[in-house]
Amino acid sequence: MKIFKRTAVMAAAFAALMLNGRPAAAVDLTMYYPVAVGGPVTKIIDDMVARFEKENADIKVTAVYAGNYTDTMTKAMTAMKGGQPPQLSVLLSTDVFTLMDENAIVPMDDLVTDKAWFKEFYPAFMANGQIDGKTWSIPFQRSTIVLYWNKDAFKEAGLDPEKAPATWDEMAEMGKKLIKKDASGNTTRWGVEIPTTGYGYWMLGALAIENGQKLMNEQGNQVYLTAPKTVAALDYWVDLSRKYNVMPTGSIDWATLRTDFLEGKTAMMWHTTGNLTAVKDGAKFKFGVAMLPAKERRGSPTGGGSFYVFKNASPEQRKAAVKFIQWMTAPERAAEWSIKTGYVAVSPAAYKTPVMTEYAKGFPQATVARDQLEHAVPELSVHENGRIYKFVNDAVQAAVTGTQNPQEALTGAQQQADRVLKAYK
Repeated sequence: MKIFKRTAVMAAAFAALMLNGRPAAAVDLTMYYPVAVGGPVTKIIDDMVARFEKENADIKVTAVYAGNYTDTMTKAMTAMKGGQPPQLSVLLSTDVFTLMDENAIVPMDDLVTDKAWFKEFYPAFMANGQIDGKTWSIPFQRSTIVLYWNKDAFKEAGLDPEKAPATWDEMAEMGKKLIKKDASGNTTRWGVEIPTTGYGYWMLGALAIENGQKLMNEQGNQVYLTAPKTVAALDYWVDLSRKYNVMPTGSIDWATLRTDFLEGKTAMMWHTTGNLTAVKDGAKFKFGVAMLPAKERRGSPTGGGSFYVFKNASPEQRKAAVKFIQWMTAPERAAEWSIKTGYVAVSPAAYKTPVMTEYAKGFPQATVARDQLEHAVPELSVHENGRIYKFVNDAVQAAVTGTQNPQEALTGAQQQADRVLKAYK
């Protein structure tokens, strides 16, 4: 009878423990995550989340893969307006003004006690997320644009396979030698391809800064699309196909460009470093990675996504979200992420880890984007970002397809942007 009573008491105590302090009361986090480039990104994230949960049994993270960056932003905003937003998301670093305007996020300053953490990241990656003296995001899936070149094609064309073009003029001249045609005169290999769909504004930002022109002000309420150096940058882009004949005329698709490069249809391409590992795994030829060529200077806008914490998150969820973000961006994980994907590790400490040091010795291409950060500028980021991007992307399309010249296309985009941004001045 005593044994029975003792067992009953223990069972009752266990039941109370399960009700009051059970693991089921773990903090639940929903994270929207964009899958915008090639490679097994979802598997990598799932594995990292599982390892985090193993180390932190009181936190459960559900990763929701919501499509590309635009899709993810749209779904996050829709969920927020429907009363069920995620607690954290990886969204474009440039979405910050829109998220602030929608009152969707909280500054990281309110969530951490030791602000020294912010200084552990590369300043170039922090730039887009620091506004009005506050830090609104933490970099994670970050990139720059780099130039990939086919060393075998260079050798075949009589060019030094170890030397990428360092200037705009060099890229055009090398491109002419790299052109390959079949017996009927059809081009089977182009000299260079710069994608015009999806992220035309990003590529224009690169060309503009190489010509010495930024695309926006720090307040996010002014763009410089009709600045003479911006127009000249788009002129050069169009000239690559219509004057130098080293690039296809018309649109070049972001999503299929990597395949064109891997299949030998172009000897050079401009693309995100986030494709580096996929190119490394898929190339049947020797390839190089270089900083983008210069006109007045070297340069690329940064790109990619950062972690945001949404305002709806409870105090417990905010604390858990910060813990997860700190775990994901720790030097060891940042190095692992960079190696597995090609994205730039977000802190100098990541490049000093033994695993990254060893990897870079055997694959020096992995450090090119990091080195280019010295010349990097913030990506185009303003209020009403989605609308402004559409204006710029449409202008790029109009110019490369020949329906408008660069000056006309950019003038139209500038006028539209001015009307939208007037409310924020």
